[in-house]
Order: sequence, then C-alpha cells, then structure tokens
Amino acid sequence: MSDWVPTTCMRCAVGCGHLQRGADIGNGIDVVRGDAAHPVNQGLACQRGVRETSDPEGEWLTRPMVRRDGELVSTTWDVALSEALSAFQGIEEYPDGEVAVLGSGQQTNEAAYALGKLARGGFGTRYYDANTTLCMASAVTAYYQAFGSDAPPCSYDDIPEAEAHVVWGANPAAAHPVMFRWIRQAASEDGVELIAVDPVATETADHADAHVAPEPGQDLALARAVLARVVETDRVDESFVAEATEGFDELRAALPDSETAAERAGVSMDDVDRLADAFARDALCYWGMGVNQHVQGTDISRALIDVCLATGNLRPGSGPFSLTGQANSMGTRVCSCKGSWPGQRPFQDPDERAFVADEWGVPVDRLPDDAGPGPVGTFDAFDDEVAVAYTVATNPVAGMPDASAAKAALEDTFLVAQDAFRTETTELADVVLPAATWGESEGTAMNMERAVSRVRAATEAPSGVWTDLRIVSTIGARLFPELFDDPNPDPETLFDEFAGLTAGSIADMSGITYDRLEDLKALRWPAPDAETDAGYRYYDGDDGNRGYVPREGDNGVEPEPDTGEESWSFPTPSGKAGFSTARQEGLPEPVDDDYPLTLTTARESEQYNTGVRSRDVDDLDPVVARINPETVAASDAVDEGAVVVETRRDAVPATVDPDPAVPEGLVWLPIHHPATNRLTVDALDPQSKEPNFKQCAVRLVAPADRVTAAATSPARADD
Repeated sequence: MSDWVPTTCMRCAVGCGHLQRGADIGNGIDVVRGDAAHPVNQGLACQRGVRETSDPEGEWLTRPMVRRDGELVSTTWDVALSEALSAFQGIEEYPDGEVAVLGSGQQTNEAAYALGKLARGGFGTRYYDANTTLCMASAVTAYYQAFGSDAPPCSYDDIPEAEAHVVWGANPAAAHPVMFRWIRQAASEDGVELIAVDPVATETADHADAHVAPEPGQDLALARAVLARVVETDRVDESFVAEATEGFDELRAALPDSETAAERAGVSMDDVDRLADAFARDALCYWGMGVNQHVQGTDISRALIDVCLATGNLRPGSGPFSLTGQANSMGTRVCSCKGSWPGQRPFQDPDERAFVADEWGVPVDRLPDDAGPGPVGTFDAFDDEVAVAYTVATNPVAGMPDASAAKAALEDTFLVAQDAFRTETTELADVVLPAATWGESEGTAMNMERAVSRVRAATEAPSGVWTDLRIVSTIGARLFPELFDDPNPDPETLFDEFAGLTAGSIADMSGITYDRLEDLKALRWPAPDAETDAGYRYYDGDDGNRGYVPREGDNGVEPEPDTGEESWSFPTPSGKAGFSTARQEGLPEPVDDDYPLTLTTARESEQYNTGVRSRDVDDLDPVVARINPETVAASDAVDEGAVVVETRRDAVPATVDPDPAVPEGLVWLPIHHPATNRLTVDALDPQSKEPNFKQCAVRLVAPADRVTAAATSPARADD
C-alpha cells in the first residue's frame, strides 16, 4: 500500500493541508483527506477539494499535440517543443512583435517564478499576467495605496477573536468552505454576529445574523453611508486615527451624509446602523469578487479599509481581509514578476529593476519598465503587437470578459497552450503541452493569510506529461540559456532562488526553507530569519514582535512581555496608513429600455474556476440562469424553462431556475460556464485594470425569436 504524502490542497486559497495516497497500481490519487498536523486546517477538508483532487471529471491531456490541416493531433515532446520554440524565435521577424504570456494562480510558486522569469527576463514582454488582474488586482491596489504593501493585515488566528464578521461581496460558504466553518463557529459565540452584504441571498447570507442587500454595483455608496454614520454618531477611534493614519480630515469633508448615501445604495438606515454598530466593535471585514470585479473595485476596497481605519479595526482580531480565489494567487503576486519584482519590489523603480537584472544575469534594458496593461489590454494588443500567445494553466476563452472577442483574438494568433485538462483554449491552440496537476507536482504554495506550505507529489504523472516547472524551464533553457541553466530544475533550487531575491523586501521570505517547512508545515511571511513566523501585519503592538505567534517546533521562541503601549508602522513614505476620498460613480453599462435587467456572475460550490476539472468541453448543457420568480413571470421570453440571455456583445441560451434568493431585475449566471463571459463587459477599473465582471445590462429573448434573428445574421448563427 502507498504511503501517505502530506501536501497542500490547490482547490482554493485557504491552503488546507492534505494527506494524499497514490494508487497502488498505475498513476493517480487513491485517497485524499485533511492533515490533522497541518497548522492551517488541523485536519478539516471540504469534499469538493478532496473530490477534485482525487477524481476530477474533466478530460485529461496526456500527450503533446500540434495542429495539422486544422486538426490537433498527438505528437512527441520534441516535435511540440520544436514548433513552440520556432514560433517564439520567429517573433524577431515582426518589427514590433511581442509574446503574450498568461499564467495562473494554480501554479506552484516555483513554476510561477520560472514563468515570470521567462516572460520578463527572457522575452522581456510587457504583455504578461498571472490571472490575478482578473480577480485580485483591485484589493491589491487598495492595500498598496492604504498600507504600502500588498498583504491582508489579518490572519486566520484573528477569526475566533473578532466580535463581528462582515462578509461583503463574497460567498465563502461556497468559495472557501473550511474558512467559512471557522467564521460560522466564531459567530456562534454569544455576542458575536455575522453580517452578509450582497445583492443576492447567498449561502453565506443563509447563515448570517443579518443580510444587507445593496443595489447591484452600489457598494461604494453603502460603504460611505456606513462611515458617515460612524462619524455622525461619534464612533471614530480618534486616538488611533491621529497616531497611525493620515488623510482623515479630507475624507471627513468629502463624505456624503449617511441618509443620502444609503438611498443611493438602495438600503435602509436600519441596515446602515447595523453595519456601523458592527464596525464599532472588533470587526473583521472580508470581501471578494463582488467588490474587486467592478470599475470602482479599488475605490470600494479602499472604502472598506477606510471604515476599518476610522474605527480602529487594525489590531489582532479585526481588520480588512480580502478573500483570495485561486489557490496560489498570492504566490503569483509575490513571486511571478507580474505587478512587482519578487518580494513586492516596485516594478518601476530603476534600482530594483537593475537589481533583478543583475541577479538574473541579463541586460537591464531587456526587462520591461512597466508592469503592462493587464489581460484586457493585452488582448487589445493582439491586432498590432502580439504575434504569439503562451497560456499556462488558464482558460481565457472562457475566463475573459467579452470572451467572444478574446476567442477571436486567439484564433488569429499562434497559440501555445499548456494545461492539465482539455479546455476551450487548448481547442484553439497550435501547440498543446500537457502538464501535471495536483498530486503530481512538487513545490510550494502561498495562501491568503501569507502562509507558505509544501506541495508534494503523491503519484507520478503519466509518461507523456511534464510538470509546469519542467516545461517552462525547458523552453527557457532552449531560448535563454543565460537565464535558465537547467531544463528540469529541482523545485527547491528555484524556491531558494526567489526567496533569496525577496531578502530585505516588504515580502521577505528569505528565512523560509524547505527544511523549515518540513518541520512546521506552514509559515507566514514576512519571515526574514530562521525564527520568525509573522502574525498580524503593521501592528507592532505591545510585545515588540509584530504579532509573532510561536508554533510547535519553532525553536521555542516566546513573545516578549506586554508593555501596554500600542504602535503601528506601515511601509509608506509617511509611515502611516492612508484614507481615501472616492465616491460612488455610475456603472459602465446601466440598464435601459432595450436592456432592462442587470447581469451578475458568481461562484457555485461544486464547480472550479472555468469548470475544466468538472465538465466536458464538447457535451455542455446550457448555462443555468437564476432569476427571481417575479422577473420570470413578468417576461414573455421564457419558453418551458428555456430563454436566451442577450447583451450588446453576444447572446447565450439558458435554462431558467426561478430563485427568490436573486432580487427582482437581476440575472445570476455562474462564472464556471464558458458561455457566461460571452456576455460580460470589458470595462476596467482605471487603477487596477480589473474588469467589471459583475454588472452589465441584459435582456431576455424567447428562444424562437433568437433563432429567427440568427437566421438573418451569419455572425450569430451558432447561438
């Protein structure tokens, strides 16, 4: 019988420790369960993480493929790599040619670092993203602006200490089940409450003490109403604001009155008071894609941080806690050179750029001097600049906003697609490179509380499948031998390399090693030495040790005695946290007489990202649209449960699920179905470049009417 292998679940960003056992015969995972010795989850595990690890339902890729006469055919690694390398090298034939590289939060830190090194240090491209701009960029930008660093101040240790839990624009009951169990358990204590803020009565709202339902997209108005009410009722933590922050007087002067803002948000003053009361206590404020994926996502994130700052909720047991979606999204942010150099070294700082170039041994002018336009801007460049695209563990044909346009761009570009499963994107590729998946790869991952833990292989990958790290490093070694000296490096070597690059930085991981992770299972950065396991960020507190939490086996270090004095420090020019002054603006595509309903998108508990681990690419049912029964009754478009959902960009057939949890006038579609993003708008937050996935104008059309229209419109004949 195979041995149990301790590893980290790669289903979401909670970072649960798993024990996996490989099959006794052949490849594959036999059994998966939670690891009781892991400090993150202490044995808990959600069933979807277990199931999608051991028995995913997607179609595995097991051989390299190349396109011949319009069809993908199996081939050898030598042939597939040769064609990919020829395409990459052929960029020199284009005067302004560029390679676009799109990565993912599903890679290990080591693979993500190697891909960023290839993109930035090899190709020297601006057109590179790691999927984080589609989900986390607004929260990231807000953290940088407010605190000078991209990191949630809070950790999981704070959950049982909070007196109020405000979940805003997120549904952790569906997206992060293990974490939500901790939140529910904490909220079950006497005097502790859970409030869900979401237009939809989500699974999280079902378990909450109160549900506040703003109008779709009006979260900034609601956050300003709450802060205005805090000010009006004299509940500002004046001593904290004076000592640790700047800009509050400007914000106070810019605030609307609470009643006006509440009316704009579409909520009652009772709801505003309930939220103001919650923030007046030790409150954790969690937020997710309902906030980030908005044209004012950065402003809304800042506004939530503002409420926390004004009420002094920047101490252990409280604070602003953005919820990360993909398992290693934070790892790609810290390690992959997407928005900063390793360790959050500022991208546009010429000294940091020179430092990285010197460490990599490449000319400094090869490295781009800005982080690039994000994925939407990258696809906009396909017509003029991008000649070759390389996608790794991502499915932009389904995941990009206005996805039909993204698909058309990829169809006209030489595409190298690397994935473990068949996807809508691999179907368009000129070269397909099959990659190993969970349970077949070695490395590390980083969860949403900044904890780094090991990822281990419990089984060997099939003979025709390589790890992401090996594929990227092989391409790098063939094209840029000065940058990649080993086509199949040991993951620990890559970890030590990027951890060394973070030394002395904001996100210092130089004190983390594989040996240390072997002993402690998980360690939170910043960890600049062999003793530190960081706790609460920015709070120097009253123990002089930055919230350090000793853990078993960590050299027996104990916190210093309390001094009774509090202090905070932030990596900002002033050393203080900053407030913001933005106010609610309009949506990019408001409803009108032609498109009278609002579309929103969200997660389902049993699905994974664009669904490639749990569905067939070919035999796909229509997307299920959750619509309020009153909205369904008022429409003459629904025909025996079938309807067509149409925007100004595209139209998709849907099956109607009449659901009173969805407010009237709203159409809810799952993010996991590849048809959903054919409808969404690609308007961007100007600060974070994150798309506004959550609100756009739609209408319902009867299937028969849509067929008639399609017959006269060749461009829509496939709908």
